[in-house]
Amino acid sequence: MKLIDSILTEAAGIAAIRRDIHAHPELCFEEVRTADVVARKLTEWGIPMHRGMGTTGIVGIVHGRDGGASGRAVGLRADMDALPMQEFNTFAHASRNAGKMHACGHDGHTAMLLAAAQHFAKHRNFDGTVYLIFQPAEEGGGGAREMIADGLFDQFPMQAVFGMHNWPGAQVGQFAVAPGPVMASSNEFRITIRGKGSHAALPHNGIDPVPIACQMVLGFQTIISRNKKPIDAGVVSVTMIHAGEATNVVPDFCELQGTVRTFSIEVLDLIEARMKQIAEHTCAAYDAQCEFEFVRNYPPTVNSPFEAAFARRVMAGIVGEENVQEQEQTMGAEDFAYMLQAKPGAYCFIANGDGAHREMGHGAGPCMLHNPSYDFNDDLIPLGATYWVRLAEEWLAQPAPAKTGATA
Repeated sequence: MKLIDSILTEAAGIAAIRRDIHAHPELCFEEVRTADVVARKLTEWGIPMHRGMGTTGIVGIVHGRDGGASGRAVGLRADMDALPMQEFNTFAHASRNAGKMHACGHDGHTAMLLAAAQHFAKHRNFDGTVYLIFQPAEEGGGGAREMIADGLFDQFPMQAVFGMHNWPGAQVGQFAVAPGPVMASSNEFRITIRGKGSHAALPHNGIDPVPIACQMVLGFQTIISRNKKPIDAGVVSVTMIHAGEATNVVPDFCELQGTVRTFSIEVLDLIEARMKQIAEHTCAAYDAQCEFEFVRNYPPTVNSPFEAAFARRVMAGIVGEENVQEQEQTMGAEDFAYMLQAKPGAYCFIANGDGAHREMGHGAGPCMLHNPSYDFNDDLIPLGATYWVRLAEEWLAQPAPAKTGATA
């Protein structure tokens, strides 16, 4: 691997910051302490910033040798929030905030971007501007959407934006990136079937919502198997069914909740429309009433072809072509999708290893994302930071696009 020496030299100090953030996790839009840590380091390194975007977000501004005169700019994004779950690890940097844990590695993402920031502060080997985007509320809060609504791309115009997430299970020293959709849209539904309660021994006096719900659950699966094209990916998962309070009472209502995941808006439109039809018509067939709610959360994460290929070349220059994998699509969701809807860019994975890096006192579970025994691998900090630096330098070294328009 071709790592940057100055980043390697400072890696231990950045790892200490990462562990401090891990020990003090904060949830969506509550990342006040984390943002303070980031702001202190940027200030220490002489990097100006804008605070409070998207509630607790920070944008660091690093101008190159030309003071940013070229007008070219690129954004690098890291998320800062933790998850509402209890940590099983007991090592020294385990969470000190009950019910909160950095189980997705956002502490490491923040650390990798800080390591790049520290290098940029001393070595501005580029013309143009690098925007360091420290984003809140990725875990369900839509922090990327909120930063954009607060003027992220208006106040800090950039030609492209890039993101990165650690990926457990793959060997450290590897990256993965691909063009097109790489993570799915995330959507939720709630369906209430309103029947008529009765004595369970006299069901003919009521309208039982439970068998109606069972018919509905099975009907939803035909959307996947018989309505959408077989080559288009989609998932409908009913994950909660709530009904009844006593064994001898037919309940008045039954509630279904769950999630829908797709890689395209077109497939999502189809699934939502068909779910609504099946829900309403199934209820009507049994003389029940239907209340249908469908909430679209994160859109699909879709990498721009040029930017994905560009990122791949940068990765190959650091770790070798053989260590840059084709990014496997996942039905997980990521709110960096909002940034990719607004700007060209690419979202990649950096391998986090198999968990052998964890110190004594780690939990019994696997080192997987959203697992209470997870911990970020600090060996990734110099590699991830080197990628950020080389990506920005090489992106900004491209010739500016030709200006078009009539001349007098």
